[in-house]
Amino acid sequence: IGPQLSRQVTALDDAVDDAFDHLRGNPVADRVSYSASALGDFSLIWAFLGSARGLRSDRDADAAVRLLVCLGLESALVNGLIKSLLPRRRPANEGDHPFHLRTPKTASFPSGHASAGFTAATLLADGQRAPGRYGWYGLAVLVASSRIHTRAHHASDVLAGAALGLVLGRVAKRAWPLSEQDG
Repeated sequence: IGPQLSRQVTALDDAVDDAFDHLRGNPVADRVSYSASALGDFSLIWAFLGSARGLRSDRDADAAVRLLVCLGLESALVNGLIKSLLPRRRPANEGDHPFHLRTPKTASFPSGHASAGFTAATLLADGQRAPGRYGWYGLAVLVASSRIHTRAHHASDVLAGAALGLVLGRVAKRAWPLSEQDG
C-alpha cells in the first residue's frame, strides 16, 4: 500500500489500541475478551452453536452443514491463502497476558476470528427475524474485538476480516440457499 494509506492505517490502529487501553487490566473485560478469543479459535463457538441449533429441524440441520462447510472454506481461504500473500506482523506483545492466549502461527492480516465470526453470523442469521438475527452479529463483534483487546490483531486486521466475512457469508447464502420450509 502507498505511504499515505499506510500512515492512515497505522493512525487508525494506534487510536483504536489506545481506546482499548482503558479496558485492559479490568478483570471482567479481560475475562470476557480472553474467553471470547479462545472460543473463536478454530471457529469452535460457531461450530458448536450452529450444530446445536441444527438439532431443531431439518432446515436447521441443513443450515448447520452449510455453516460447517463454509467455515472450512473460509479458513482455507483466509488462513491458508490470503495470510500467506499478505504477511503482516502481529501487534507487539507488551506485557503479560492475564489469561492463556493461544499464539497464532499465521500472519496478522486479516483477522481469521473476525472473518469466521462475520461469515458465521451472516449464515446463522439467515431466515431469522429481528431482533434475534442481530444477536449473531453482536457475538461476532465480541469475538472480533477480543482480538484487539488481547493484542492478537491490529484494528485494521479486524475490520478487514469482518468485511471479508460479511462478503463470504453473503456469497455463501447465494451459492447455497436453504429451503424456506421449517421441516
